[in-house]
Amino acid sequence: MKITSAAMLANTLRNERKKSKLTQRKTAETVGLKQSTVSEFENHPDGTRLDTLFKLLAALDLELQVRPRNSNIKDNTTWDQEW
Repeated sequence: MKITSAAMLANTLRNERKKSKLTQRKTAETVGLKQSTVSEFENHPDGTRLDTLFKLLAALDLELQVRPRNSNIKDNTTWDQEW
């Protein structure tokens, strides 16, 4: 998924949290954050510290990948063969 803003990132993480049926409190407790920190990130992500972002990613079992814009690097999680 291509994410181009803090708001898109926050929305994506919120969706992943809900898909995993986790509350903000449970997500926060998993990595030693306060529930209010998770709420603040989901609603106002612009001022979020990087260490908080990585804790949230860990709590949701997600990872961050960085690559050049408009790169033709294939995502090895998609099927690219013909049937």
